[in-house]
Amino acid sequence: MQNVSKGFAGVQALRDASLEVRAGEIMALMGENGAGKSTLLKILSGAHKQDNGTMLVAGNVQEFSSPDDAHAAGIRVIYQEPEVIPHVSVAENIYVGALPARGGLFSQRRVVECARAELARYGFDNAIDAETLGRDLSPAQRQLVEIMRALIGEVRIIAFDEPTSSLSDVEAERLFELIGTLRGAGVGIIYVSHRMPEVFRIADRVTVLRDGAVVQTREVSETTQEQLVGLMVGRDLSGIFHRQAHEPGDVVLAVEGLTTDDVEDCSFEVRGGEVIGLAGLVGAGRSELAHALIGDIPRQAGRILVDGTERRIANPGDAVKAGIGLVPEERKAQALLMHRSVRDNICLTVLRKLSVMRVVRQGSERALAQSFVRRLNIRTSSIENPVANLSGGNQQKVVLARWLSPKPRVLILDEPTRGVDVGAKAEIYDVVNELARDGMAIIVISSELPEILALSDRVLVMRAGRIVAEVPGREATEQSLVALAMDHEPVTTKELT
Repeated sequence: MQNVSKGFAGVQALRDASLEVRAGEIMALMGENGAGKSTLLKILSGAHKQDNGTMLVAGNVQEFSSPDDAHAAGIRVIYQEPEVIPHVSVAENIYVGALPARGGLFSQRRVVECARAELARYGFDNAIDAETLGRDLSPAQRQLVEIMRALIGEVRIIAFDEPTSSLSDVEAERLFELIGTLRGAGVGIIYVSHRMPEVFRIADRVTVLRDGAVVQTREVSETTQEQLVGLMVGRDLSGIFHRQAHEPGDVVLAVEGLTTDDVEDCSFEVRGGEVIGLAGLVGAGRSELAHALIGDIPRQAGRILVDGTERRIANPGDAVKAGIGLVPEERKAQALLMHRSVRDNICLTVLRKLSVMRVVRQGSERALAQSFVRRLNIRTSSIENPVANLSGGNQQKVVLARWLSPKPRVLILDEPTRGVDVGAKAEIYDVVNELARDGMAIIVISSELPEILALSDRVLVMRAGRIVAEVPGREATEQSLVALAMDHEPVTTKELT
């Protein structure tokens, strides 16, 4: 890509950006949310047409008018938010648009056989079944479907956009092995990630984008994490992983014996001004516990008390009334109305409070949305801008604003910085600090242990649907939490009975 530019409604997303990827090379692409990475990938995939600049594949100038053109040229882009058809099988999702047939006739059995063979070939056969319907897949399984789909046909260039954000450690290891195999076969690989250890482990070179422009391309072996962060954000983030300690107040949330189909006999308390981390492996039941707390999953037993009063929570509406809010794991699938405005998305939970005689006071609605845009530093040209036009980090801030609008007593953050750059992480951490200082009870669920350790006053470890240990934040280490999550005895940790 040479001197590529692209603008949207007065916003310049890319400015004379150039990127070179060699055959058999892994090129990492890094930058803050809003730096232009997604726009660059969409131009590469044929989803967007550049305003200026040239794209060459194997030395030949290419003009893509659609994703089909890019696909025919051997280019694949695996996006962070997988697109899976809910009512068809994994096998059909993998082969969508290229269903294998015999004699011109489609065979369901043949498709399943081919999909199982491909899953086994790449080591994912134990992670996903070819006959499972798309609607029944976990976030990690949907990501695997997207990866398998990209490998069908002849591939010259493949771009991965935050591919490990929803994968377990085992699945991520298999993905790294797959990427190594592709590199050995001469495929050019673009790897977009905010996870520095991954970049330094697998990438050959790294290109940094900032404000739509390429800042620099470097050999990974000749740079450091600190240098990359400086190139990405242009400011000091040395204090990103340090939360201010606050003396906790009274118990705000008490959970007693909570049991569902997915979690069993979970009991814990969260005090005002306290941040509780929920740690555990993928499938341990952390998200399921969060959804049970807001009434999204039916309870079989247990009690939920807010400020000492038992609350009957049968649905998310009851949770809002009880003062409990959840920022869910998947912002696009579970939270955002992608084609509605920033204003609509922020104010969704408080429309009744903003209404008189069931008519929304638009002035109050605009004022509320503007206040959160300023408070959370949401980068948008207007509160009327569709939220689909925002970067991932700013979309996450919109979801956070929505659940801060009703002023909850308890806020649950499920993977709050997934797919978010280091600068946006620092801003979200600042918000957590501010909320805790103001007395809110906060639960943070994260697969990134450094995040759990940085934010938590106490850490609860889940395994197989149960809370198995509680660790004071000052005593917790990555090693002790992993050991507990995997049922290995750590040191200096209080095991629950």
